[in-house]
Amino acid sequence: MFKKTLKSQLSLTIAMVTLVTVTLISLLSNILINQKFKDYISQQQKSKTEEIVSSLNEQYNKNNHGWNEDFIHILGMYALYDGYIIKVYEDDGNVVWDAEQHDMSLCTQVMTDISQRMEETYPKISGKFTTSDYPLEENGKPIGRVSISYFGPFFLNENDFQFLSALNKILVGVGLFSLFFSIIMGWLLAKRISKPITNTIALAKEISDGNYDISFEGETNTKELNELVLATTHLANSLNEQEGLRKKLTADVAHELRTPLATVSSHLEAMIEGVWEPTEERLQSCHEEIGRITNLVKDLERLAKVEGDNLKPNKDFVDLSKIVHSVSRSLETEIYKKDLHLFIEGESVTVSADQERMRQVVFNLLSNAIKYTPKQGEIRIIIKETKDYGEIYVEDNGIGIPHEEQPFIFERFYRADKSRNRKQGGAGIGLAIVKSIVKAHGGHVAVESEVDKGSRFIIQLPKNQS
Repeated sequence: MFKKTLKSQLSLTIAMVTLVTVTLISLLSNILINQKFKDYISQQQKSKTEEIVSSLNEQYNKNNHGWNEDFIHILGMYALYDGYIIKVYEDDGNVVWDAEQHDMSLCTQVMTDISQRMEETYPKISGKFTTSDYPLEENGKPIGRVSISYFGPFFLNENDFQFLSALNKILVGVGLFSLFFSIIMGWLLAKRISKPITNTIALAKEISDGNYDISFEGETNTKELNELVLATTHLANSLNEQEGLRKKLTADVAHELRTPLATVSSHLEAMIEGVWEPTEERLQSCHEEIGRITNLVKDLERLAKVEGDNLKPNKDFVDLSKIVHSVSRSLETEIYKKDLHLFIEGESVTVSADQERMRQVVFNLLSNAIKYTPKQGEIRIIIKETKDYGEIYVEDNGIGIPHEEQPFIFERFYRADKSRNRKQGGAGIGLAIVKSIVKAHGGHVAVESEVDKGSRFIIQLPKNQS
């Protein structure tokens, strides 16, 4: 099935809307103008008859009680050409002047022309020539009467028809010009609108082909189109970042597995070939490396579980202070081995959270602080409360994190200290788990750190959340 382009559809739609609008305006204008013109003509006919009666009154000579028949003749002929057939009578009924008697053929022609024009133009009015009598008076005394015949209920003379014809031509001309102008403007507008959309489609196709390192150049003057372009560009950037993280994750997993696998493989190969004796120490070394692989897989499983779509914290009202004290007691041995000083400050703060998940958050943060704080160092945990949040601060005076590394420390397998191996520094999954759990609770996690001065991790959890 053939599909039209956006530009053609917009152009056609604008042209059709304009055509319909102009047509309706023209029809309504024509109907309204014709109606008003009919009213105007009817009023003019009434004024014309009054003018004829007034002019005839002035042709009576009260001194000799006679009529100025020459002027009445001129007045009657002018009226005849305008479509009015008049007969003037004296008070005693004698005819002073009769248009039909004067020129019957001209009267017939005038009546025929008017009737034909009106029947062709206004067939529904069922008009015909009617006659009305009007008294002629001098100072309130009757001096005669005049019979005026004209086409009723109204009629248009030739000049009136020419005026209406010219008006209709103007309306048609305006409509055609408006249609042509709207087509041109619609095409330009459609081109202006469709161009960024077409570019966005091309951008989306590039994204679907796996090319994420692209962007849309320029801006439009339309807010919605700008938002569409920005959203698509943001999508490309996000997918590009996700692709980078995916590749980095693959490389990190391969790196984390390569060393213990190589160690186990080389040890077993040496023992199988008889190069090494399968001593308890060597078997223990292989067991430790396999244990590291197992721990890495467990870490990945925990992260997948935490970051999965099915992660729904089992929330209840929990005391952050109790969680902090409980976790610190479970890590007392590690703290004692490094001769660290742990300080816990703050009162009881109740939030809506999953207790086991929050224990994991505090455990990961405190474990990191213990790892990266030198012997006899200090670790401080502060519990605070604001209007909307319960907050936990985990501070240490350890090695710190470089400023340029801080935006990435919550990513999987990321370790700010590249010189540390897995045995020393872990797999770099703990903070990714922290971020996922806090995010699942609708909270926020942030870090403040200076190299060789220490780090501060800040957790904010909503106090009330369904």
